[in-house]
Amino acid sequence: MATTPNTQQMANAIRALAMDAVQAANSGHPGAPMGMADMAVALWGQHLSHNPGNPHWLNRDRFVLSNGHGSMLIYALLHLTGYKLPMAELKNFRQLHSKTAGHPEAGITPGVETTTGPLGQGLTNAVGMALAEKLLASEFNREGHAVVDHHTYVFMGDGCLMEGISHEAAALAGAWKLGKLIALYDDNGISIDGQVAPWFIDNTAQRFVAYGWNVIGPIDGHDVTAVSTAIAEAKKTSDRPTLVICKTHIGKGSPNRANTAKAHGEPLGAEEIKLTRESIGWSHAPFVIPKEVYGDWDAKEAGKAAEQAWKDKFAAYQTAFPALAKELVRRMKGDLPKNFVQTAVDTVIAAHTKAETVASRKASQLALESFTAALPELLGGSADLTGSNLTNTKSTPNLRFDALSGAVIKNEAGQGGRHINYGVREFGMAAIMNGVALHGGFIPYGGTFLTFSDYSRNAIRMAALMKQRVIHVFTHDSIGLGEDGPTHQSIEHAASLRLIPNLDVWRPGDTAETAVAWTVALQNKAKPTALLLSRQNISYAPKAESALAPDACGLDAISKGAYVLAEPSEVGLKKKPQAVIIATGSEVQLALHAQKLLAERKIAVRVVSMPSTTTFDLQSAEYKSSVLPAGLPRVAVEMGATGGWWKYGTAAVVGIDTYGESAPAPVLFKHFGFTPENVADTVQSVLQRKG
Repeated sequence: MATTPNTQQMANAIRALAMDAVQAANSGHPGAPMGMADMAVALWGQHLSHNPGNPHWLNRDRFVLSNGHGSMLIYALLHLTGYKLPMAELKNFRQLHSKTAGHPEAGITPGVETTTGPLGQGLTNAVGMALAEKLLASEFNREGHAVVDHHTYVFMGDGCLMEGISHEAAALAGAWKLGKLIALYDDNGISIDGQVAPWFIDNTAQRFVAYGWNVIGPIDGHDVTAVSTAIAEAKKTSDRPTLVICKTHIGKGSPNRANTAKAHGEPLGAEEIKLTRESIGWSHAPFVIPKEVYGDWDAKEAGKAAEQAWKDKFAAYQTAFPALAKELVRRMKGDLPKNFVQTAVDTVIAAHTKAETVASRKASQLALESFTAALPELLGGSADLTGSNLTNTKSTPNLRFDALSGAVIKNEAGQGGRHINYGVREFGMAAIMNGVALHGGFIPYGGTFLTFSDYSRNAIRMAALMKQRVIHVFTHDSIGLGEDGPTHQSIEHAASLRLIPNLDVWRPGDTAETAVAWTVALQNKAKPTALLLSRQNISYAPKAESALAPDACGLDAISKGAYVLAEPSEVGLKKKPQAVIIATGSEVQLALHAQKLLAERKIAVRVVSMPSTTTFDLQSAEYKSSVLPAGLPRVAVEMGATGGWWKYGTAAVVGIDTYGESAPAPVLFKHFGFTPENVADTVQSVLQRKG
């Protein structure tokens, strides 16, 4: 006969491991894990559906520790329940190359769903995960075959709720009626600076009710039965997300540190740990867990059985709906359809043939028309700028939910919307897209103005850190947007985005380059992409056949990030190049016009289009030198900060290192020197200096 788990000892095991690991590392945050231990027992011990033997099981519940500084909570849980996280890793907490980093990292630690630490983003990732689950369930489930059916749980603290992004995320979760999202709020009233009461006066319960959430509590967060009952009640609610407010004591069990900021972010100290062990009745040595406690926590058999039950259900689904089952598996793996490469090439060729004069934001929409039709996993959106970002297509109607049931509203063909109106919530949009990508089944993309990438920046950085395929559509990419003035004119943004490791940044110069940028972004399975797109129209730049010929990867030379667009022979000069003009985006046309002016002066130059510095930087030295030969002076042209261009050995940069002005675009171009004449004069001046 099975014995009743000793929930108090289960919780104390977490407390002991947290204070021992932090003490061994001499850094960390013991207070939150000690305070949330009982909440964890209730969720992980009695509700969470997961399999330690297969952390990537498709239909597992997702758990997010939004207050990621309390990382020893999740490390203790993963170790105790049976994941491949041995005690040696807990002893190696916060050390080089360990699987127990200072904050939880997806892809490093088995069972960690998302990288958390920047407060509020974990909650927002969870909203994205819950949205992905709801949309996949609506698309793939059939009567009697609920193969996508799991919850998303999130633990969060006062800091998460103080961050502005929590408002953006919680409001959208309520609007989207995410009934399978359950958030447990660790309400301990303490942050680094002490009691939060003087600066955090929100009525959290009323705030979440106003968002459209179901709110339970406050309850005693140290009463395992009460927390478990609240979770069970939350799971009955299908038309709105639930917040469970758990009143807790930070550093629970520590006689002198509990309920103080001292418990938050520093080791308790050997003497206080000794007193805490006595206080909670834990007589075991550091990092020693009794066999019976391991037994109470062990989730391997239950997890294996839960996954097997789902596999049996999925087998029946495969028999009844083989095409749907195959498609769901493909999408959850993140694989593109087999015909995608040919579709991409066809799109590029179509763009080349049309040779349209359009803004690159419109060129992006033209490419998306093809890609969204071919890829049902593309889930788009905009932060209240759809008509400007042009992220919507014929294949992506607006996503809407039934006001009463919360169900996804479908059209006559039985299809739900695939374009999200995020509202004016750039940061929330970016972090929600991260959650969607982490869940799997969709490739999210979202749009706003490039200058507002500042709002999204930390979430973009997190996507790059987590190696997630998330695509940011940033339009109005320069002073070319004109009269809106310097508040909206991007100057430093392209340069700053290029500094983010593992972020691919593209600033295409016409329809063909834009189609290629999208093609590369969709195939970037392990990195996010930022597409910087113009408001103003750009003429198509004729390409040599070599630039558009498919290579071994099914793409073309443009996909290497930079290529030779025009040699002197293109403007009637039978001379070798004397210099190279490097340009991006709308400035490619400026470079081509300057090339013609220089030809009239008998000066031969090569024009290189460099739509992606980040991609070009990854090419072989041989390819780089073929595009930018040694010994030829180089002049870069881009309507933005000049700092990043010097690494290419440029002798001069036609750029802008001040903020813009409010005026029509043509007036601004002349004012700031973005004219063919100024570019030609700059090149000629460089050559004269060299001579």
